[in-house]
Amino acid sequence: MFFEKILHDPLQLYLYIAFVAFFIVQMIYYWGIFSLFAFLKNKNANQSEEVLPVSVVVCARNEFYNLEKNLPKILEQDYPDFEVVVVNDQSEDDTAELLMDLSRKYKRLKIITVQKNLNNFSGKKFSLSLGIKSAQHDVVLLTDADCEPVSSLWIKNMQMPFSNPRTKIVLGYGAYERRKGLLNSLIRFDTFTIALQYFSLARAGLPYMGVGRNLAYRRSLFLENKGFVSHYEISSGDDDLFVNSNATRKNTSIVYTGESHTLSQPKLKFNDWVFQKKRHFTTGKYYKFVHKVLLVLLPFSTLTFYLLAVILTLLNIKTYTIVIVSSFFIVRVTSQLIIFKKAMLKLKEKKLFLLSPFFEVIMIFFNVLTKLTNTGKKINTWK
Repeated sequence: MFFEKILHDPLQLYLYIAFVAFFIVQMIYYWGIFSLFAFLKNKNANQSEEVLPVSVVVCARNEFYNLEKNLPKILEQDYPDFEVVVVNDQSEDDTAELLMDLSRKYKRLKIITVQKNLNNFSGKKFSLSLGIKSAQHDVVLLTDADCEPVSSLWIKNMQMPFSNPRTKIVLGYGAYERRKGLLNSLIRFDTFTIALQYFSLARAGLPYMGVGRNLAYRRSLFLENKGFVSHYEISSGDDDLFVNSNATRKNTSIVYTGESHTLSQPKLKFNDWVFQKKRHFTTGKYYKFVHKVLLVLLPFSTLTFYLLAVILTLLNIKTYTIVIVSSFFIVRVTSQLIIFKKAMLKLKEKKLFLLSPFFEVIMIFFNVLTKLTNTGKKINTWK
């Protein structure tokens, strides 16, 4: 009776076809792509113990308190051969004095000072370029002044993949501190889902981005590709656009063990987070076409699947309709929870799992509204 009814009702037939099609798309994402990371066995423990010299590069503008808190944790890493290059970009606070004091205690610290803006680069790209070009070693590990390594083995873990000469880029995880409140949960969930995407797509041979809070690449790669020249006019993108332009299936690795993470302070006000998101959205249109399609299709198929489930149920409120729609819905949500649970355990993210479907819907609408209200006005802040 069910099949007879939908065959004689073209509208319902097309809606069911679309419903099943988007369900299949979702399954491809979760079991075809995200599972590549979620079920990945920890390979880092089996990596070569070869020690490669590393240059950690940090850019700072008016970051006295963050540097005072976080820089010693970088300088005191349990690693035999590394330097820390800090670029002090036109700071007006006591950053310069702090760095001088630290340089007397830590011989690994190298200070680069930018007195005034004499370049055409937007944001921190000029200072970051100076830091990378001033680095002594080929392996360059990047983080921000407001980030701290979660362990003393951060450098050791992030440099391991470079024992393979083909590796040019290493993607790490930059987490946010867990606090109380819905805003903090949304920030951490957003950070987790973005990481799940870029780790999984890298595993699928389609690396498309990394985060400057925890990212490493070879200095030689940076110089060979003229650094940020291809997108110098954009204030953001010193991390994701560089990776998008230069990462390939063969030259990119991921590191996700807990000891390799960095930790940052999350935004405390909703408006501050919205501004941060708008700034990040300015780079997406410069991604490669295949990456843009993959990133748009996921939320679109998710939202459409949910909407079709509601529409089909309301069009024909019968037991068999509810059973069929609910079955697809349960399989979809169960698949998501399984993948999210495995990935959250890998990335040490807690107190997000049970509300994941709820957070997902919120973030889809939030991202759409944020993009729509991002009028294209140039955001040219340093951070």
